Amino acid sequence: MSGPTIHETASVEPGAEVGAGTAIWHQVHVRAGAHIGRDCSLGKNVFVDAGVHIGDRVKIQNNVSVYAGVTLDDDVFVGPSAVFTNDRFPRAHGRAWKVTPTNVRRGASIGGGAVIVCGVTLAEWSMVGAGSVVTHDTQPHEHVLGTPARHFGWSCWCGVLVSRDVNRPVDTTCTACGLKLGDVGAP
Repeated sequence: MSGPTIHETASVEPGAEVGAGTAIWHQVHVRAGAHIGRDCSLGKNVFVDAGVHIGDRVKIQNNVSVYAGVTLDDDVFVGPSAVFTNDRFPRAHGRAWKVTPTNVRRGASIGGGAVIVCGVTLAEWSMVGAGSVVTHDTQPHEHVLGTPARHFGWSCWCGVLVSRDVNRPVDTTCTACGLKLGDVGAP
């Protein structure tokens, strides 16, 4: 297995961990103390803060800042210019900064330009529509969109919307991949 590929304009500080097979592109900045798993892709102008944990096979597109307190599990997708926050009550002065953790679970996808307010958990295989503002936890396979993000339906692990029901269907079969929404895991 080959080591990471790091573009000459990227800055990966000593003390950052970057897994084999990971590609770090133009003008990416990875701070000391960050952990990036194997076979990831970090697009142009991505920032990864100290203490951030990024799992394996994660794709982060251009212009995303992953701040302290954010954890991205394996197989997560983050679209271009998505935003993570990490302090519920930010002030430039007069108040101590308090990091509030955000967890993005395995296989979750975040559309371009979405805002993920700190303190939420995006559940396994959930889907956040482009431009949405997420202020509450999602359920496994839940598809949310809007400002603030609201329930839209249920997505298969492959990303296809399989139901618009309010309650998660158990026996719905995805027309794209043939798996039932209730099946555990992914190929």
